[in-house]
Amino acid sequence: MTQTNTITTPPREMRAQHLDAFNTPYILRTVPVPSLEQQHDILIKVDAASYCHTDAVLASGQMAPNPPSFPHVGCHEFAGTVIATHPSASSSSGPRLEPGTRVGVPGRAFRPCGICSECVAGPTPSDPDADPPGYSVYCSHSLNNGISGPGGFREYAVVDARQVAPLPDAMRATDAAALMCAGVTIYAALKRCHLQPRQRVVIMGCGGGLGHLGLQFAEAMGLEVIGVDAADAPLRLAREAAKTARIVDARTEEAADIVAQLGAQDGKQDRGDMGVDAVIILPESQRAFDYGVGLLRNHGKCVVVSFPEAGFHLSARDLVFRDISVVGSLVGSNKILREMLEFAARHKVSASVKTFPLSGLNDLVAEYHKGEGGKLVIDMSLPDAI
Repeated sequence: MTQTNTITTPPREMRAQHLDAFNTPYILRTVPVPSLEQQHDILIKVDAASYCHTDAVLASGQMAPNPPSFPHVGCHEFAGTVIATHPSASSSSGPRLEPGTRVGVPGRAFRPCGICSECVAGPTPSDPDADPPGYSVYCSHSLNNGISGPGGFREYAVVDARQVAPLPDAMRATDAAALMCAGVTIYAALKRCHLQPRQRVVIMGCGGGLGHLGLQFAEAMGLEVIGVDAADAPLRLAREAAKTARIVDARTEEAADIVAQLGAQDGKQDRGDMGVDAVIILPESQRAFDYGVGLLRNHGKCVVVSFPEAGFHLSARDLVFRDISVVGSLVGSNKILREMLEFAARHKVSASVKTFPLSGLNDLVAEYHKGEGGKLVIDMSLPDAI
């Protein structure tokens, strides 16, 4: 059963953190509460808003080719409580979310067009997890809360009812917010690996926000997991998050040595049979990409989640002679979002979270740039920073 909270009529004004230019601090302002304009719009009171690597990329001006307009309200992973729905909303027009329902909100897709090929496709044999016709997270005409449109670093937000997912009863808003991009992204990437229990997966960047969640998801899926990172603090976080995964320091262990160890463990001598079945690339480093591909056995799969501005260099020899496949993975459908939340609640998957008040967003950003891993989250219930 979906937990509901007592609701109140929203005020006319709210506080919101604005980015006025690239590479500048956020500014806290009082602005009008947004209004419901379209059939699927719902108004939520934001309870928690999580900071993602993409927020840092956007704030530094590297979100080409579609930078935001200023002033901009960031955060594309947040959670809140439904306050109001559009007067024309009906059960036939999508999920009905009663006021008081706690929901998680990913960035994609806010107000999709409903008529493009992505929106009308629906589930297919090759993509059974797609959303029903009329809505798609891949709609190129939709807005993305926190990136191309305003996000969760504010007290109230308008989101799309088809975009959100009700929260499990026991899940805290701060934990849910951290799963709305990092959680669904790494969960969807693991599904794209198409692995069976006891097959091997490597998570490159295992001590970051996505990575330490990926370790937990992969272990709960029954996979044999290897996590790789190359900095002290992320490695500590990965070791704390993992139960059975092998955690590798890429500064001291070479990919070829790990492949040889796995071959000996499996009783294999042919290089094509040695290594792992899939690797997920989370860092934006070419070295991390090469390291991960170097761990794959023949016919293995490389799932790319990161998007460095200069891209990655691919070895044609790996693609042709080793039959390595490379695919990208971007968040997941609403169906996958809901599945991920249920899976996380059932297996007690959660992020390592550090919280800040809304007024402390710039302190949060400074903490993020220390690079110690985990998730940094605005908790709207915390008193203002002094």
